[in-house]
Amino acid sequence: MGDAKVIPIDSARGGGPVQPPHSSEHDPGGRTAPAAGAAAAKPQAPAREAADRPRPRAKPSAQGRDPRRAPGAARPAAARPEDGPRTGRHRLPPPLSALPSPPLPGAVVEGASDRAGAVAEKVADAVGHALAGPLGDAAERLLGHGWESRAANGLAFLRRRITGDYEVDEFGFDRELTEEVFLSLLRPLAEKYFRVEVRGIEHIPAEGGVLIVANHSGVVPLDALMTHVAIHDHHPNHRHLRMLAADLVFVLPGVNELARKAGHTLACNEDAQRLLEHGEVVGVWPEGFKGIGKPFSERYKLQRFGRGGFVASALRAQVPIVPCSIVGAEETYPMIGNAKTLARLLGLPYVPITPTFPWLGPLGAIPLPTKWTIQFGEPIPTDNQPPEAADDPMLVFNLTDEVRETIQHTLYRLLVQRRSVFF
Repeated sequence: MGDAKVIPIDSARGGGPVQPPHSSEHDPGGRTAPAAGAAAAKPQAPAREAADRPRPRAKPSAQGRDPRRAPGAARPAAARPEDGPRTGRHRLPPPLSALPSPPLPGAVVEGASDRAGAVAEKVADAVGHALAGPLGDAAERLLGHGWESRAANGLAFLRRRITGDYEVDEFGFDRELTEEVFLSLLRPLAEKYFRVEVRGIEHIPAEGGVLIVANHSGVVPLDALMTHVAIHDHHPNHRHLRMLAADLVFVLPGVNELARKAGHTLACNEDAQRLLEHGEVVGVWPEGFKGIGKPFSERYKLQRFGRGGFVASALRAQVPIVPCSIVGAEETYPMIGNAKTLARLLGLPYVPITPTFPWLGPLGAIPLPTKWTIQFGEPIPTDNQPPEAADDPMLVFNLTDEVRETIQHTLYRLLVQRRSVFF
């Protein structure tokens, strides 16, 4: 085996390796040049050597100008050290340490709060001057007496939202947004449309943790929202209901953020126990999609309550359980069919077919104006058992069955007392 041939690298020009000599070289004139050995015997003409020799680059003049650049042409930008090192003809990106650090989530940029406050003040002044002028009489006729205080509260709320002067808890619950926006939008639906009648609100304690367990129905979870309005508006302390929602709620775009701000959290034992230990009113609907998506022929027949995880959470937190029975939600969307194939394609638990949907299009999504009754039963204590009782499956099963039977019997009694579905 012969010795390997060393190929030198032209490091002075920063280019690639020098190509090794070939056995033949293509001549631009169409002729084939002789091999390397013949070339040594017969040297080429000086003119061809000059043509094959690389042309040297022009050196910049003493004034720093390239003589090949035309007069008036823009000077190429000089490489700066902060732009990062060069490799060949390519420039590497700067290191991450040289880049400015982005602000942390939730951090207030310096001066942004002051600017936002100034903008809010200008908006409030402009609206105040407009309403104090000729629009004042028209506003009083349209909005009624006391519109000034409501407008002032609304402008103050807007200023706090713009400047970020509000608080949320560790679960993302925004109390002010819930009271001023969410409940304000739901309240006319509860009072005027469904005409919700609330009974037994005195069974919810004034303070401390309590678990509300209710039946689920109606295709769309309006019963959970109406229960929140009922507790907040009718309880003397205006307590908020912290709902345990299904996983689907937290994967839907937009719904996830709204649910968090309204106080909802994932339906798991850990979150439920933490909320109960913090003294919150927690709501759970153990039937889940089996209850809310059941056909109209099975209305007001409770489905299985799962494995009793909510009872175990109440036992560990030593809080009472309040059964809740809701009548009127079953008839809002009478479900007469289920498009299971379409539901599978969309990744939904069901796609309901009602007497109005999908036949009437968007109008079919309007719920029927049924008359609702929400009954809160007597609390079932759990502090008569030690927290370790949550690990006893028989005790958990018996307590779950007691809660379920209480809700079912109350539903039958309310149905007998009801005069009409709509009145």
